[in-house]
Amino acid sequence: MGKIVVSENVTLDGVVQDPTGDEGFKHGGWFVQVGPNDREAFYKAALDEVLGAEALLLGRRSYEFLATRWPSRTGELADRMNSVPKYVVSSTLEDPEWKNSTVLRGNAVTEVSKLKERLNGEIVVPASLQLVHTLIDNDLVDELRLMVYPFVLGSGERLFHETTDKLPLRLVANRIVGDDLPYVIYEVVRAA
Repeated sequence: MGKIVVSENVTLDGVVQDPTGDEGFKHGGWFVQVGPNDREAFYKAALDEVLGAEALLLGRRSYEFLATRWPSRTGELADRMNSVPKYVVSSTLEDPEWKNSTVLRGNAVTEVSKLKERLNGEIVVPASLQLVHTLIDNDLVDELRLMVYPFVLGSGERLFHETTDKLPLRLVANRIVGDDLPYVIYEVVRAA
C-alpha cells in the first residue's frame, strides 16, 4: 500500500500561497527571499524526496505550474521530476503533455484511495493546496514534510484550514537545512 506524503514550503504562520511570486499575491515571492545556502539546501531536500518517491500526486493548477517549468530544465532533479510517474486529480485536464502523467478523473477521494492501494512506496503531494485539504479532511494523508520559511505574512492561503476533525501528529524528524530553514516531518497518528 502506498503512503501519501504531503510536502509543503510554508511560512512560520502557515501560509503556502504564492511562494515564487508568480500569482500576484501581495506577499508572494517569499520562497526566493532566502539566502543562497537555503535555496541550495531546499533543492537538495527536494531531490532526495523525489528520488525516494514512487509517484507524485498533484492538483491540476500545481500540475500545470510545474509542467511549464520542469520539461525544459536539466540536471538530476529535473531528470527525476520529468521521469517520475505523475498523477493529477482533475475533471478538466484532457491531455497531459508532461512525460509520465496520468489524469485521475472522478471523485478525488475514491481515485486517490485506489491509487494508494495500487502503488507501493511514497506518493508525494507537492503544493496542490486544494487537493491537500481534501486529503486531510478524508484521512488519506500519512505524513507531512514541511520546509518552514522565516517569514510571518499575516494573510494568505494556509496549509491548515478549518478541518472536519482534529489531526493528531507525531514528530518523527526535524533538522535545519541551509542556514535558516527548519525541515520537520510529522506522521499522522491513527487510532489503533
